[in-house]
Amino acid sequence: MKQIKRLNRYFILSGLTILFAGPFYWLLITSLSGNGNVFAFPPSLFPSHITFRYYVEVWKTVPMARFFLNTLWIVSWGTFLTVLISAMAGYPLARMDFKGRNIIFFLLLATLMLPDEALLLVNFLTCAKLGLTNTYLGVFIPSVASVFGIFLMRQAFLSIPKELEDAALMDGCGPLTLWWKILLPMVSPSLATLAVFAFVGYWNSFLWPLIILTNTKMYPLSVGLTWLSGTFSTNFRVVAAGSVLAMIPTLLIFLSLQKYFVKGITSGMGK
Repeated sequence: MKQIKRLNRYFILSGLTILFAGPFYWLLITSLSGNGNVFAFPPSLFPSHITFRYYVEVWKTVPMARFFLNTLWIVSWGTFLTVLISAMAGYPLARMDFKGRNIIFFLLLATLMLPDEALLLVNFLTCAKLGLTNTYLGVFIPSVASVFGIFLMRQAFLSIPKELEDAALMDGCGPLTLWWKILLPMVSPSLATLAVFAFVGYWNSFLWPLIILTNTKMYPLSVGLTWLSGTFSTNFRVVAAGSVLAMIPTLLIFLSLQKYFVKGITSGMGK
């Protein structure tokens, strides 16, 4: 019975792997194939002739290098500020006793029920009054105060024993020193997890950069791919090559931080 359950588990996991990784694999072999019908059914599992000319064509025809640099600038600052602000906001909500703490926390959670589209007009008017339209700052600044990030860091700080904090305070640590030198290193898996979520979110953000930016030279990669689709609308292999190039950084970030991912997600689950 144990072997049957184990086989069933592997069968389910294999099916989920095919379901989620299958489209990416199809996109990859499409970008590498030199001939054949793109939409043939059943699809070919291995390309008959491998070529990289579509990647070269994308890089030469569309300003992919500029799009990559724009995206890296937005993602780097956005991810850094999101992790920093979430850690700073989650700390007092978890470790400090003040009046109305739980009310503030539940009000923050209530905002998760609002769709992102409902905030577009408010954010755009605010950025317009602050002169942030058509700027990189206007792309990431409305998202740096992440409610999900605050919730994740609050749960991570709650998982730290109270006795450790009391011992540090008795040794003369102030609140800022306690947060920076003692508590923050102990929640590094949650910080890494939040960094992955923030990185992927900023990297794949499409609608807001399209609204706030009017200069095509400032477009991030997600918006630039629509330009790619329009330029090569009759050649899907070139579009597939550009899509694969856009996926590579997020895959590398996840693979480099995956050992922290599960631990960061499960920390503070019981709090």
